[in-house]
Amino acid sequence: MSKKHPIVAVTGSSGAGTTTVKRAFEHIFYRDGIKAAVIEGDSFHRYDRVEMKAEMARAAETHRNLSHFGPEANRFDLLEELFRNYGESGTGKQRYYIHSDSEADHHNARLGTQLKAGQFTPWEDLLEGTDVLFYEGLHGLVVTEEDNIAQHVDLGVGVVPIINLEWIQKIFRDNAERGYSAEAIVDTIMRRMPDYIRHVTPQFSLTDINFQRVATVDTSNPFIARDIPTPDESFVIIRFRDPERLQIDFPYLLSMINDSFMSRRNTMVVPGGKMGMAMEVILQPIIERMMDARRV
Repeated sequence: MSKKHPIVAVTGSSGAGTTTVKRAFEHIFYRDGIKAAVIEGDSFHRYDRVEMKAEMARAAETHRNLSHFGPEANRFDLLEELFRNYGESGTGKQRYYIHSDSEADHHNARLGTQLKAGQFTPWEDLLEGTDVLFYEGLHGLVVTEEDNIAQHVDLGVGVVPIINLEWIQKIFRDNAERGYSAEAIVDTIMRRMPDYIRHVTPQFSLTDINFQRVATVDTSNPFIARDIPTPDESFVIIRFRDPERLQIDFPYLLSMINDSFMSRRNTMVVPGGKMGMAMEVILQPIIERMMDARRV
């Protein structure tokens, strides 16, 4: 951990809602004039899109599990190296995984390359003079026998809907944005499950704050759901691992967020429609204290 060069990691799987947290942090950074080095977890995958398909075919032939959730398909060593370097000196290397043709056009214009969707950009130095490193992806607090990324993180945030809701969101997103069939998405969920249990779930015991959305409608069979439960059809459970260390003022938060309540001494429950607001009200004072500590 580093007071001078703090690291914030938002961890959650595809379709879990990490984009909502990222947007909340963007608002905070903008309001407070904070310059952030933004790191996308996808950029630390080991294989590009074509390579991953080939590796998955080889894994299937030998009945070996392979998914983006596990260490075999990722460069945890390089991610830990980035976190270590940034914490020590505010420097490091980054690259981008190109998700779409529009992203390819942007990076090609910036770099003078001819890259396509599904490929990585070359490694580049982080921008100089950033105030904080912000990571959003699958493995911001992962710990394996070889790598311990969590030890470098100053603030860890988990985004983890109850599993059926997470699956519903993934099925709808992958179908709408990527054109995948329901059957293909279910196959992906089943293939990833061992790595999800071993390498993603344990991170939520290491996070400082977890945001877990729980639907108030029936999600018992996520594979036949016709729509995603709306925010107003859910609650968000917010768990603080150590409220005293984060200086969480629960009376203030309860007064700011209508219809919120405490379910345990370290756990708040807020209406799903107020999730974004709750994130900003909770996270902004924490980030501001981080910035104050940098100046000491």
